Amino acid sequence: MNIADYKGVWVFAEQRDGKLQKISLELIAKGREMADKLGVKLTSLLLGNNVDELSKTLIAYGADEVLQVESELLNHYTTDGYTKVICDLVDEYKPEVLFIGATFIGRDLGPRVAARLNTGLTADCTALDIDEETKHLLMTRPAFGGNLMATIECADHRPQMATIRAGVFAKLIKDESRDKNIVKIDAKLTQEDIRTKIIDVKKIHKEIEDITEAKVLVAGGRGVGDKESFNLLKELAETMGGTVAASRAAIEKDWLDKDYQVGQTGKTVRPNIYIACGISGAIQHLAGMQESDIIIAINKDESAPIMKLADYAIVGDLNKVIPEMISQFKTMQE
Repeated sequence: MNIADYKGVWVFAEQRDGKLQKISLELIAKGREMADKLGVKLTSLLLGNNVDELSKTLIAYGADEVLQVESELLNHYTTDGYTKVICDLVDEYKPEVLFIGATFIGRDLGPRVAARLNTGLTADCTALDIDEETKHLLMTRPAFGGNLMATIECADHRPQMATIRAGVFAKLIKDESRDKNIVKIDAKLTQEDIRTKIIDVKKIHKEIEDITEAKVLVAGGRGVGDKESFNLLKELAETMGGTVAASRAAIEKDWLDKDYQVGQTGKTVRPNIYIACGISGAIQHLAGMQESDIIIAINKDESAPIMKLADYAIVGDLNKVIPEMISQFKTMQE
C-alpha cells in the first residue's frame, strides 16, 4: 500500500426507505471540517435507488461531491451488497478517510468494510481531529467502560475508518446555492453477490420521542428513587415543553425505556436545557450530555461530579425542588 495514493474524506450517507438519516448530515459537517484541515475534497457516498433528491441535500449541507450508486439491489440494506459496492469504490478512488455513522446499520457495515480493506476501524467515536504534523486522523472514543477517553491513530493503513455516534456533531446550515457535483454510478452488483434475500420488511411501531431532537431534557438517575417518582420528572418536562430521559442506572432498573438513555451506551444529546435529577455524573453519562447549552443539576450530594459540570447546581431533595420548579414555570406561563 502506498499511503500517498490515498486522498480525500468520504462520508457514508445512510438512507432508509428513501429518507436520509440525521447522522449523515452530522457527519457531513465534521467531514467538512476534516477535509478543510487536510486541504482535500469532501465526498458523500450514497447507495440506493432513485435517490436524486438526497444527493442534492448532501451537497446543500456541505459535501463537495456525491458518489450516487444506483441499483434495485440497494433498495434495502444488506451486508454483502453494501460492503461489496463500498470496497470496490474505495479500491478505485482511494479515499484517505471514511466515516460511517454508529447506527445499527453502521455498526454492521463498518467492521465488514474495514476487514475486507485490511485497514483499522475506531468504533463509536465522540471526537475527531487532524494531527497538525503527521496529518493523521485522530479518533477519540470512550475506553475501559468509559473511565477514560482514548485517542487512536491508524498510521500504516488506508483508509482511516471511524464510526461516529449520533448527536455528537451539529449539522451545518443548509445552502441550496452550492454547486452540485453528483456522479451517478451503476452498481456492479448481482443477486449472486448477496447471500441473503429480503422477502419482507416489517416495522414495529413504538411511541418513542427522539431525545436527540429535544430542546429541553429532564433526565433522572438512580437518585430519583423509583419508577413512580419519574412521573414528577415527566410533569416538569411537559411543563417546560421538553422530554424526559434517564441515565443507565435508571434504565437498568426498568424505570424508563432504553430509547431514552443518555450516555456512552445510550444517546448523545445537545439540548438547550438539560436538567439532571438524582444523577451523580459518571463519565459514561457526562460523555452523552456535556455539550448541552445549559446544565441544571439537582442532587442531595453537593460533591457529585455532575454538580461541578452544571451551570446551575441545586443541592436538595428533588421531591421538593421539582414541584417548586413546576409551580414557578406554570406561573410564568399564565
